[in-house]
Amino acid sequence: MKIETIKNKGFAISLITFPIMLLVGFLMHPNLLRLEALHTVEQLVGRFHNQPLYHFGHLIVMFAVPVIMIMLTGNMNVLQGKGKRAGFWGGIIGLFGAFILAVDKGALCLVLSAFDTLPEAEFQVFVPFLSVMVNKAGLLWVVWLLPLLPIGAAIQAFGLMKEQIIHKWQGVSTIAGLLLLNNPDIELISAVGALLMCIGYIPWGVKLLQAA
Repeated sequence: MKIETIKNKGFAISLITFPIMLLVGFLMHPNLLRLEALHTVEQLVGRFHNQPLYHFGHLIVMFAVPVIMIMLTGNMNVLQGKGKRAGFWGGIIGLFGAFILAVDKGALCLVLSAFDTLPEAEFQVFVPFLSVMVNKAGLLWVVWLLPLLPIGAAIQAFGLMKEQIIHKWQGVSTIAGLLLLNNPDIELISAVGALLMCIGYIPWGVKLLQAA
């Protein structure tokens, strides 16, 4: 198989798989229907303690990062006309945001899965110290840059509509879904956002895969 064919198929597959991976990851949240933002240690413990699906869901989201990077880079290559500037700057912003997503899941999710293996007595002693994670203490403040990912992808979506590479309804659905990801850790809203992204990205990905 030629390199160009592999690149085209890989890009198409990334458009299909990454929103599905995000959707599956969000739906694995144990308190999906509880519309509350994360503010306290008690809320954090209730989300992850003895909840293997929570950890696995976040693992899926973390593994979506390289797929997202392929998608963003592919959009930069596709947008060569009126949307070239949007493709480039959206890609730069989005790629940095994707890196922050990997940092976020590594620091705030994989680490929590390790803490969850402690014996219950030791875990309860450790619980008060989780406040540093809830408050994003120290250098954890960098995870506040996570909105750069959906912002960058949304900029690219505008470029894709400008060049008429995707239909307007696909672009609107994609942008709406991306904007919904910017919420205070309310997984149901994130899941709805991922679903809208599936509606926007997947038809284009399928079309490209069939043409590759």
